[in-house]
Amino acid sequence: MAVTASPSPRAPTGDSAASDGSPSSAKSRAKPTRYSLTFFVFTMITIATVISIRNFPTMALVGWGGITFNVLAVVMYLIPAAFVAAELATGWPEEGGIYPWAKHAFGEHWGFTAVWLQWFQLTIGFIGILAFIGGTFGYLFDHALANNKWWVFLVIVVVWWAATLVNLRGIKAYARYTTSLTIVGVLVPMAILIGGGLWWVGSGHHPLIPVAPSLGSLVPNLSGVNQLVLLVTFVFFWLGIEVSAAHVNDLKNPGRNYPLTILVIALFGVVTIVLGGLVVAWTVPVGSLSLIAGIQQTYATIFGPSLAWFVTVLGVLVIIGAVAEVMAWVYGPIRGLSVAARAGDLPPVLQKVNSNGIPVALMILQGVIVTVWGLVFVALPGNVNSAFWELFALATTVYLVMYFIMYAAAIKLRYSEPNTPRKFRVPGGKLGMWIMAGWGIAAMGFVFVIAMVPPSQIPEGTPLTYEVFLVLGTAIVVAVPFIIYWLRKPHWIPKAPSGGAPTPVTPRTKPHDDPPVEAA
Repeated sequence: MAVTASPSPRAPTGDSAASDGSPSSAKSRAKPTRYSLTFFVFTMITIATVISIRNFPTMALVGWGGITFNVLAVVMYLIPAAFVAAELATGWPEEGGIYPWAKHAFGEHWGFTAVWLQWFQLTIGFIGILAFIGGTFGYLFDHALANNKWWVFLVIVVVWWAATLVNLRGIKAYARYTTSLTIVGVLVPMAILIGGGLWWVGSGHHPLIPVAPSLGSLVPNLSGVNQLVLLVTFVFFWLGIEVSAAHVNDLKNPGRNYPLTILVIALFGVVTIVLGGLVVAWTVPVGSLSLIAGIQQTYATIFGPSLAWFVTVLGVLVIIGAVAEVMAWVYGPIRGLSVAARAGDLPPVLQKVNSNGIPVALMILQGVIVTVWGLVFVALPGNVNSAFWELFALATTVYLVMYFIMYAAAIKLRYSEPNTPRKFRVPGGKLGMWIMAGWGIAAMGFVFVIAMVPPSQIPEGTPLTYEVFLVLGTAIVVAVPFIIYWLRKPHWIPKAPSGGAPTPVTPRTKPHDDPPVEAA
């Protein structure tokens, strides 16, 4: 097994890096015990990362056909991504998630590129989540605010920067707030919406689509390619299953708990997304359905004007759940980017962390970029739904490029590091990995092409404008890490402490061009 050139197979990190009896060793031993994530807390963080009630209105656009789309999304994305991420996370449980995986496989350059794409798509894609918060919050007071772009922009700025300030307090605060907000703002309103919808149908109300599906209703209308593009939405709602792997070093018993978390999320997500989408389709006409305020429309239909106060309370809970999603992502991908920065891939000013280990400069940069994308959201032609979709699709295409790298890395590591212990392996040996990761690459390639076509449900603008925006936007975002890596300077690499060997950034990490050192 290839390892760094050190006295032991794993490079020393944290407290073990200074245990030689020196003053620094004593100081290290005086540090408080590192905070660990339990299985429950880690599962709540992953739920906040992947599953959201805000997705239900989009699911409702295709009615019972959403089951077919969800099955396709699970088969095309979730199964290969979850299996591959589980092997990589348990084989290389290093801080940074996708960064060390791609780095071990293809070298520093590709590790940086992969984590950059994972991080940067967040700054684009989260405009949709923040817009959902703004639309839902505005809907509680004045329905017109849900479609007012400047109101939505104000909420984008306030919520993102507030989440950033909370995350600066460290992993313990991050875990505590995300877990609490997920329970209150995701699980509770989701259960009320699904339970209330089933009660509404069972109490004699007339649903807008049949309660029981016919064979024809399970097959979505695929008469044109712009109908098929909705598949992109269903895939995007599952994207990010690998993000929580950035925290695998903080998870108790990661070899068992990480794959188990992925299994729980997959089962829970499929059931809730299908039922939630059907409830919205039963209660709200497609013609008047808002992609942003659709959850409030659904609650209002189920509980009626006599319980308007309860609908408002539920709206507040939904907002809390969306904030939990923001909390989970604010410090997810950027943690991997911080590891890459401390390896010398970004300037020293972006390598600094505060006393809680949080990369302050990167967090501020991230906030500035999200604010700029918020202005792009305002400037895009069309209404809120159109702008929501265009940024949504751009985030998807950028993210898919990262998945190409992840799948390729998994295949490569089966050959370059076959003996590295993996507590979870994709079954079937090398052939099994080729089938699983190869299918993931082919499926993501198909989704990438389809994402370039504007959906018929979003009529504003012209197809050419939409496609140019996506092609140029994706090309620019993908080109940036190559340019940064090409321009990086020698002084970006952190200097070794005086009188000692260089301090490793992550365990079992070596420059790609160095000859491998075999463990004794």
